[in-house]
Amino acid sequence: MMRTTTLLAATGVAVFLLAGCSSNASDTATTSTTQSTTSAAPTTTAPPLDMSQFGVLPPVSEPEASSTTCEYPEATPAIRDNTAPATDGVSTVGTVDVAITTSQGPIGLTLDRAEAPCTVNSFTSLASQGYFDETICHRLTTTEGLEVLQCGDPSGQGNRGPGYEFANEYPTTAYPVGDPAASEPVVYPRGTVAMANAGPDTNGSQFFLVYEDSVLPPQYTVFGTIDEEGLATLDAVAAAGVSTPGNDGPPNAEVTLQSVTT
Repeated sequence: MMRTTTLLAATGVAVFLLAGCSSNASDTATTSTTQSTTSAAPTTTAPPLDMSQFGVLPPVSEPEASSTTCEYPEATPAIRDNTAPATDGVSTVGTVDVAITTSQGPIGLTLDRAEAPCTVNSFTSLASQGYFDETICHRLTTTEGLEVLQCGDPSGQGNRGPGYEFANEYPTTAYPVGDPAASEPVVYPRGTVAMANAGPDTNGSQFFLVYEDSVLPPQYTVFGTIDEEGLATLDAVAAAGVSTPGNDGPPNAEVTLQSVTT
């Protein structure tokens, strides 16, 4: 069965947004008895979302060793042929620069192995095999509190992956098992790269690029940052809006990942 890999917390964010809205009653102005009564249109203004009411991402812990072992169990058959990444001797040290050429402009990433070694290992493996090349970013979200571009599914539908899954890493692993704080919303800052999923430990190939501070529970693995040139590209895509009604759907300015190289 195919599952949609997405930001499942979007509904939760909407709840917080609704809690912050206010609606003013209609204003009615009455003139003299010789003139008709007119009513001004009601004005409803949502105040800016107060990000200070949400938590922040926890500190990144120093890795206990310079390498680790990862697991990539089989999942729904891959939408595009690839070989699963190596599982032993995966580095936990240093960063990896990624150059993404898109139809809307360049996006540079810096991936952090200390944050998420198994995620970085998977992403760089897929990139080296051309898995992401000539694929579209299928989802743009422009709601205040959730402003991201989601990519990484060669089908363009948001429900397929590389044929394997792997466990959440930072920030999920920064919380003790059973800690309720692991479900409380935190701010994913502008410039964050994180994995989309269909629930805990279902990471595959889909990822999202945060172009404005976004509120999510810490259940989406953070594995890098976006450079300034990339943010400018994302800002332009976001400014063009969404091609379907509402604030969540395919971007008007279609984004094709032409190449993803390390």
